[in-house]
Amino acid sequence: MTEQPLLNEIKALIKSSGPMPVWRYMELCLMHPHYGYYVSRDPLGREGDFTTAPEVSQMFGELLGLWTASVWKQMGSPQLLRLIELGPGRGTMMADALRALRVLPPLYQALHIHMVEVNPVLRERQSATLSGVRNSITWHDSIDDVPDGPGIILANEYFDVLPIHQMVKREDGWHERVIEIDPNGNLQFGAASEPTPRFDVLLPPLVRAAPVGAVFEWRPDTEIMKLATRVRDQDGAALIIDYGHLRSDAGDTFQAIARHSFTDPLKAPGQADVTAHVDFQALARAAEDVGARVHGPVTQGDFLKRVGIDTRAAALMSKATPEVATDISIALKRLTDTGRSGMGAMFKVLGISEPRLTGLAGLSDLEHAGGDK
Repeated sequence: MTEQPLLNEIKALIKSSGPMPVWRYMELCLMHPHYGYYVSRDPLGREGDFTTAPEVSQMFGELLGLWTASVWKQMGSPQLLRLIELGPGRGTMMADALRALRVLPPLYQALHIHMVEVNPVLRERQSATLSGVRNSITWHDSIDDVPDGPGIILANEYFDVLPIHQMVKREDGWHERVIEIDPNGNLQFGAASEPTPRFDVLLPPLVRAAPVGAVFEWRPDTEIMKLATRVRDQDGAALIIDYGHLRSDAGDTFQAIARHSFTDPLKAPGQADVTAHVDFQALARAAEDVGARVHGPVTQGDFLKRVGIDTRAAALMSKATPEVATDISIALKRLTDTGRSGMGAMFKVLGISEPRLTGLAGLSDLEHAGGDK
């Protein structure tokens, strides 16, 4: 049996301090300084645990580069633009975006690249991927460390790994969901003995009406408010792409993925990617609350089609061998299809901007989910 130091540590913490809230368990699984999943490995690609959109096709990053260019023009083409990526994986998306941006020398020369990444293994991969880039590239542990200035923030599959609180509805109110130890010494889900006072006051009507036994997930607004405040005060926009739902609703989406398959999130802490769906209505509401403008959300399939993925695919296929053209066609379907194997409907795209930017490419102000409309 393999050693599980993090599992042992979590059990010791529960024995000494009592049941552990789901958010704390998730935080330890991902960010424990020695055994955290995101601190110690490269989880991407065929050999890893999951594949992100930039790893599926170069078209994804290229189109985000062109989207960046359109926003830069709307901003009045500032002579300095901080292009900030949160959780940049292997650097693939940034490399593809920068390749597309080379066709616009005034913008390319204005770029200062900022990579927000805590994983030293991935930082090395990003550095290697971007080794040919002449722009200034700086790595940071947090967006708080990125210098001031007009900026465009790209966050692809970033919010889904931020720890969630889970609440369980009981007859007497909403109780925090916790991790505890069962009689056989294994981890199991439980609930705090006392309800959280007045928790339902803050809930959207749809969630408040959920039946007894329902689970509701929420994330603190800290991270989205940082992004929204930055673009509001310093000019620019943020693009958030993740899997999740358009409206706040009850449901348990806490999951673990290892080797491209779902696994029990309580079985091997620190050895699988634990995530939960993103509540885009909550993100939009928090961004609006600090005075930023919200655009969308729309599905990834719609967004990519609006910014020209079909045209880009056709251009690449026209110059490709039949085998490569087939690969491009498969990648296009994977990124835009709405079926189970496609990312087109499951993933959503949300834009947040400085209030003067009234429209962003691929997103419509008419479709945002900021309120209970």
